[in-house]
Amino acid sequence: MDCGDEVAVLKREVGPVVGLEKLSFDLINGRMSVAGATDALHHIEILKAVERTGMRAELWKEGVNSAGAQAEQRRRRIQAALTIASGVLVVAGFAIHVRASGLAAVLHESLAREAHPPFLAMLAYSLAILSAVRYVAPKAVLAARRLRPDMNLLMIVAVAGALGIGQWFEAATVAFFFALALALEAWSLGRARRAVAALMDIAPDSARIRDAAGVEKDVPVAEVAVGTQVIVPPGGKIPLDGRVVAGTSAVDQAPITGESVPVTVEQGATVFAGTINGMGAIELITTRPASDTTLARIVRMVGEAQSKRAPTEQWVERFARIYTPVVMVLALAVFLVPPLLLGGSWAAWFYQALVLLVIACPCALVISTPVSIVAGLTGAARQGVLVKGGVHLETPARITAIAMDKTGTLTLGRPKVIELIPLGGRHELELLAVAAAIEARSEHPIARAILDAAAERGVDVVPAKSVTALPGKGIVGVIDGREAWVGSPGYLGERLGNAADDALAVQLHRIAGAGLTGIVVGEAESVIGVIAVGDAMRPEARQIVAQLHKLGIAQIVMLTGDGRAPAEAIARDTGVDEVHSELLPEQKVQAIERLVAQHGLVAMVGDGVNDAPAMARSGLGIAMGAIGSDAAIETADIALMQDDLSRLPWLIRHSRATLAVIRQNIGFSLGIKLVFAGLTLLGMASLWGAIAADVGASLLVVLNGMRLVGRDQRVR
Repeated sequence: MDCGDEVAVLKREVGPVVGLEKLSFDLINGRMSVAGATDALHHIEILKAVERTGMRAELWKEGVNSAGAQAEQRRRRIQAALTIASGVLVVAGFAIHVRASGLAAVLHESLAREAHPPFLAMLAYSLAILSAVRYVAPKAVLAARRLRPDMNLLMIVAVAGALGIGQWFEAATVAFFFALALALEAWSLGRARRAVAALMDIAPDSARIRDAAGVEKDVPVAEVAVGTQVIVPPGGKIPLDGRVVAGTSAVDQAPITGESVPVTVEQGATVFAGTINGMGAIELITTRPASDTTLARIVRMVGEAQSKRAPTEQWVERFARIYTPVVMVLALAVFLVPPLLLGGSWAAWFYQALVLLVIACPCALVISTPVSIVAGLTGAARQGVLVKGGVHLETPARITAIAMDKTGTLTLGRPKVIELIPLGGRHELELLAVAAAIEARSEHPIARAILDAAAERGVDVVPAKSVTALPGKGIVGVIDGREAWVGSPGYLGERLGNAADDALAVQLHRIAGAGLTGIVVGEAESVIGVIAVGDAMRPEARQIVAQLHKLGIAQIVMLTGDGRAPAEAIARDTGVDEVHSELLPEQKVQAIERLVAQHGLVAMVGDGVNDAPAMARSGLGIAMGAIGSDAAIETADIALMQDDLSRLPWLIRHSRATLAVIRQNIGFSLGIKLVFAGLTLLGMASLWGAIAADVGASLLVVLNGMRLVGRDQRVR
């Protein structure tokens, strides 16, 4: 299965057997899918229906190179060889013909030249035609039997008609160029197929494991069971998804997420197949088999996404169904009307009717969209953006409003020290050192935020002694023989009573008003400062919101279940247009419905799990940071594998670029056909010129579409 015309034939034959609504086609992988359970008898009926089209089918087996697949590869190689042979024979026949009759006579469009070229030229032309129609003629015969004309039948009729009026050179040229168009179509799909497969090639084929006896050996990744210990040397590729159990390193996750900065991993960290280990050796326990790694699922979904056809692709298919019969009727009119009504030459207008039949072939038009869609999907996957179908690839270009969750989307999703407020003449670093010493062995998220802040500022942390946790209040410990404590504002009253001064109360009130959490730090009976902790805004969030506005997004709305004060603080800092806080999941859905009513097409950006109802109600659900979340990858329309908000404007630009390329391809394909239709009606077109233009158009739209694979690989 190499072209949309074959898909249409399969729909006509298999559709009545299983129900047209149950059929879907993956042109890239040559796969037809039937929804719902089928038994052995049903399988036989489906196979027979496929055979009636002149094609063969077998049950799909993931990752298996079956005998049928190998036979198809041989057929494609033979078809390519016959196409090359046809081209060589056309050139040979043309050379002999020109030598005998002269170039002007061969290329002259008048039908008054000699009836036949030299015998050797005729022989070369005949062999060229036979080579070219080897795989076209059987399909044409089937189309004629079904009384459903397709482009194969059109080409055979055009070639036979040209031979009938003595146009040997043009008959051979039309046959060769049509075979070349089919070869180009197969090549373009093969290239798109290889581009998708190349995503999987970034993972190594083997893994070094350590067995139960402690022996290290290399085995194929397909044979590595879940729970196996795998050793990854410095600079090596990680073969399977797993959890680090020994070693520390920096892992380049660019092959999966597109992130250029390596991520530090240590014991307990999760790593993914296809990512590249840095300078440290690590050992991991596998958590997924090779067939179900994050990379394998991404590749599988990119392949499956092609079958979810984009609106433009569906329009092209509907147009092609109407276009071909309309042009055939027009060709009949061109043949009959001028001779009958205007006294034109029957032979001359028959020739022009043949030209119209050639123009009726929708090769370039049909191939213009699927190649561009697959290239766009693959290019997005290379950037760490998993798009779940052609329909979702086009949608970002048309959204007019975006709703975003706050936590983990506009913010980092974890506590961070926002402000240090020393009191009593103390220094910021001194305040931080005391707090970090008390929190040194705590696993509380706020404690981790304080320790991270100390590490960022180069504070040398010496853990406090005799540390005691006061649940819900704070922690008390001893530093250099003096009691020190870290606690909530409520613990402050319990500890000091009314001794707290007004300046401290003002600071705590200001911090609470900003939606932050105030952590009071003290020694004995005095307060040495306050640490403001909150869910920090992403550093790039304000710039990204500005970029989205610049791209024409009319309204950006924050939807969050968080309190009003922190939500409004983040909204002010990021520049979003509207904020709705303290929302339950069903209230988020209602907010999305209001946005849809106001703006039409709305995208919802969230974590793919908590925001699932709102994402489902929106026109486009986008999950952020999906690399570690199976649910996000499965439920969202688009999954941003990396925790990077800058992928959002990139996605919109990429979607618009894809639509632009598709429109260019469709416009160019139709333009070529309109030009030759006009030349035909004026009696100025030639068969070989028309088919050459169609093949040239096919090649150009393929090359133009494939640009999307590597487009804009640097995220701006």
